[in-house]
Amino acid sequence: MPEVSLIKGMIFDCYSTLIDIQTDESSFDTYDAVSKWLQYRGVKIDPSVLKEEYRNKAKYIVESSAESHPEIKVEEIFESICDENSMWEIDAKELGIETSRVFRSSSLRRIGAYPQSLMFLEKYRDLPKCIVSNGQRVFSELELRFLGLHQYFDFIIFSSDVGYKKPDTRMFERALEIMGIEAHEVMSIGDTPENDIFPPQELGMQAMHIHDAWKEVEDTEKKDENAEK
Repeated sequence: MPEVSLIKGMIFDCYSTLIDIQTDESSFDTYDAVSKWLQYRGVKIDPSVLKEEYRNKAKYIVESSAESHPEIKVEEIFESICDENSMWEIDAKELGIETSRVFRSSSLRRIGAYPQSLMFLEKYRDLPKCIVSNGQRVFSELELRFLGLHQYFDFIIFSSDVGYKKPDTRMFERALEIMGIEAHEVMSIGDTPENDIFPPQELGMQAMHIHDAWKEVEDTEKKDENAEK
């Protein structure tokens, strides 16, 4: 880690960096649970049809986008599905949001905050921090909140907010703009070199793999333990 005095802000990836997660969006059970829940919201759609519709609509959005790294907005996809399959009058927009969260919870197999990341965030609590994530705000922000991570960040940028995702350097340019810090004064931390290391380095930022950040925390702990002996 470079001298802290040279770093005036940090940018973090989210998943596999702050949050340990496993989901299964291909499982029939995921769509079966959503389909059954939708029955009580006035939407009738077979699980297999729901799965096919979701994938087709997401594919169409991606393929018709002019972006090099396009992103979907999951709640808009479910809004469309609900509107097309409603049995009575519904608030499709609101139901699209709710369905996105049910979809996420139905696909979830494991979730938790990495304790090493929490320790690292605590160590640098006073530095301005921003999350730059290929994620869906509709449920990702809630995951940050209930895992106790949200409190550490001044700003959060999700790819669903902007319609494109990393490795597009514009994600990091947005972060620098809202943080008001020069690129060379910011450290990017993440787990994927193609998304979290190389793009910010192109902009003149410093970058570190999350495992190296964890190692720094572990080394500090060892030094503290030896000092106490």
